[in-house]
Amino acid sequence: MAIPKVVGFVLLLGIAIFSSKVAECAPFGSRRGLLETVFDVTKFGARPNTEADSARGFMMAWRSACQSSGPAKLVIPPGTFTTGETIFQGPCSSPRPITIEIQGTVLSATDISLYTRGAWISIEHVDGIVVTGGGTLNGQGNSSWQYADKSGSTPPLPSSLVFQTVKSSSVNNINFVDSKGVHLKITDSSDITVSKIKITAPGTSPNTDGLHISQTININVTDSDIGTGDDCIGIGDGTSNVYISNINCGPGHGISIGSLGKRLNEKDVKGIIIRNCTFHSTSNGARIKTYMGSPSLQVSDVVYEDLILDNVKNPIVIDQHYHSKDRNEPSKVKLVDIHFKNIRGTTNSKAPVALNCSEALPCDGIELVDIDLAPIGNIGPLLAATCQNAKTILGGKNNPPAC
Repeated sequence: MAIPKVVGFVLLLGIAIFSSKVAECAPFGSRRGLLETVFDVTKFGARPNTEADSARGFMMAWRSACQSSGPAKLVIPPGTFTTGETIFQGPCSSPRPITIEIQGTVLSATDISLYTRGAWISIEHVDGIVVTGGGTLNGQGNSSWQYADKSGSTPPLPSSLVFQTVKSSSVNNINFVDSKGVHLKITDSSDITVSKIKITAPGTSPNTDGLHISQTININVTDSDIGTGDDCIGIGDGTSNVYISNINCGPGHGISIGSLGKRLNEKDVKGIIIRNCTFHSTSNGARIKTYMGSPSLQVSDVVYEDLILDNVKNPIVIDQHYHSKDRNEPSKVKLVDIHFKNIRGTTNSKAPVALNCSEALPCDGIELVDIDLAPIGNIGPLLAATCQNAKTILGGKNNPPAC
């Protein structure tokens, strides 16, 4: 029997309304062929383009995504959202992956009393997280940098994004601007990929490392632009199997291993490759720094290779007398098998290569191969490399002359 036109219209209207409701959490095909359910933070109370704190809406959307029975995507849509401390915590029942897609801009609330855990946005105890989307995390750090403590006697200002105990995850295609503290911090994690990120902060901003890695195994960092007021990338204790490539660094303090040996029970660092990176007007290029009076640990199997320097103050530096004014005993961090290879460009320092190793544990196997540096400005000819307690292996060209 034919359906009357009025009844048919009502039926179609009902289907349309039902379809629009379903679209709020609509499934999409994931890369693994499973349906992916989308959780839009605005459906959980987050409000764009206002000064209202959207942290609760973000975390409610996360909880639903984390508890999803299938792959999930948390979406922060176009617009500007403001949040204080935001925690995305697992473990999750949702099978991997869970995607956090930041399409808009998220602003960090400027009241630093809101941040009780040293982080603005933290992702904790989860596997298979993908943070992406082309959006921006703006830490609004210029409102709080005046409170930064360079002495380290008080807790640091909050990091913008922290991976804490995260496995098999990635961050890509995200912009970081003006973090209060470290822009991206990865700790106690494994099998992490960071690629195609852009980090921007003034060269005068204090303690605003671009990426800081510690207690992490197997991490690749590639194809990114990082300019901050501190290390572009800093590698802390307990880190191994790191590959860093195609990084444009500047302004900043270069790509550093350390500082190491500040605290008891720190762990060894090994298997670090830093290759094909460019440094623009940085205070350092390739740097390793350890505290005096440190506990015993070792740094081994490190390669800095194929680096291009543009107006860099300290292209190659080992400093095992870091914070020497605070401690009298020599560093007990052993450096072995450290390779500086094919490093070339310009420097504004008369003494661009300094290997200042520990009196207690001299450096072994420090290789300098194909180093070619030229002065910039009116500083005159470069001085020969300086070496203190360093056993060097030389190869190829060494300009300035190696020690």
